[in-house]
Amino acid sequence: MTKKPVAHKARKRFGQNFLHDHGIIRRIIRSIAPHESDCMVEIGPGLGALTEEILAEAGELDAIELDRDLPPILRTKFFSYGDKFRVHEADAMKFDFSVLRRDDKQLRVVGNLPYNISTQLIFHLLSHAENIQDMHFMLQKEVVDRMAAGPGENNYGRLGIMTQYYCQVESLFVVPPGAFNPAPKVDSAIIRLTPYKELPFVAKDVKQLETVVRTAFNMRRKTLRNNLKPLLSAEELEQLNIDPSLRPEKLPVASFVAISNYLTEKKADNDE
Repeated sequence: MTKKPVAHKARKRFGQNFLHDHGIIRRIIRSIAPHESDCMVEIGPGLGALTEEILAEAGELDAIELDRDLPPILRTKFFSYGDKFRVHEADAMKFDFSVLRRDDKQLRVVGNLPYNISTQLIFHLLSHAENIQDMHFMLQKEVVDRMAAGPGENNYGRLGIMTQYYCQVESLFVVPPGAFNPAPKVDSAIIRLTPYKELPFVAKDVKQLETVVRTAFNMRRKTLRNNLKPLLSAEELEQLNIDPSLRPEKLPVASFVAISNYLTEKKADNDE
């Protein structure tokens, strides 16, 4: 049994858009498929639309909420779950997700992420990838398209490459603005991210990989020869079997890792 929550108006500064379409909610829950044995974590539970369904399936949940007005509402609504429902009043961008692991189980993370911080939050979560079994997020459709894009596609870039370095990426379905209150001005989409148990391509220095990717996409319209000139020469790219005349969006993740590892080894040799 749950108590009726107190009314709460969505706050623009927190990027709040509360999901209310029950058909969409059930479709998201079917995609997540929570189980009683799962270590479920919800980021930004809002008024508890997804929370209610996750708790019904899993029976236990950790929720992370920045808006201080919402935890009391959520604790009242889900009081019957007792200490099986835990709200952490915290900024997910600074939260140490490793503390939520129980019995050495990896986390299953869910969230309707605010558009204004979604990219930064994804990168923060990827830094905790070893603690995470999978992630299901509602994001702006444009962000989902960028994360799922492959080489040669217009949306392919830094976000997609770094996400695909750590995870298998699946774009699941689109959610229209009318599913929210207030309705956003753009479509949303559900994405599933599953961190690799073993990375298919291993960067010897992830910071170096991030630098290579960022530098390569500084000017999308220019070639690798021009964009990567501060890091390595066209001749060095050719040694790695990479065509310097290509634009960065044509290069697969494996090639970015190869460039990164070459630079890491080169620096190590120079430091000796």
